[in-house]
Amino acid sequence: MYRTTKRILDLLIAIIALVLLSPIFLVVIIILLFTGEHEVFYLQNRVGYKNKHFKIWKFATMVKNSPNIGTGEITLRNDPRVTLFGKFLRISKLNELPQVLNVIKGDMSIVGPRPLMAVSFKIYPESIQQLIYNCKPGMTGIGSLIFRDEEKLVSGAVDIKLMYVSIYEYKGALELWYQRHATIMTDIRIIFLTGWTILFPYNKLIKRIFPDLPQRNF
Repeated sequence: MYRTTKRILDLLIAIIALVLLSPIFLVVIIILLFTGEHEVFYLQNRVGYKNKHFKIWKFATMVKNSPNIGTGEITLRNDPRVTLFGKFLRISKLNELPQVLNVIKGDMSIVGPRPLMAVSFKIYPESIQQLIYNCKPGMTGIGSLIFRDEEKLVSGAVDIKLMYVSIYEYKGALELWYQRHATIMTDIRIIFLTGWTILFPYNKLIKRIFPDLPQRNF
């Protein structure tokens, strides 16, 4: 019952969002077309439901061939490969909007663990890898809310790889918490918190609404 209701809710939200946000889509597409730096959309292989791969849709925010430049698949804060307009898209999270197409298609849900590239997915402990995508990946989720500052954390780390290991261990614990507490009401709260956090990035509302989240030790 939960999965059927969740799928209906996903479709309703995604279709309404696509219609309401179409003017923003159009403006972003026109700006990207005239920058001359990159393609409008960036399609990338990600790990999805039951660990099967799919292509995620995003607005392009980095220069061409960026995975083969600098830090490769790792994006740091103030990464020089990110274009000026791309930086705005990333900060505002507008670069994620095309994923409503993934939701409509059924690759993703509105709420769930973020779909990762294979190289990042392998950072999870094997026990987490086996379970984390027992639900569809999402445009937002509890891990995304808690780690909105992920690029900042990684950029300030002495050992970037070690920091990623710490982040992914905790992020995995958060996503398994979500699976244990997955209800339509939990999803609605996460959607609300996502919008609230975009408006007020440093709010402390998340832990007030979800006081039993796993504790972060770094």
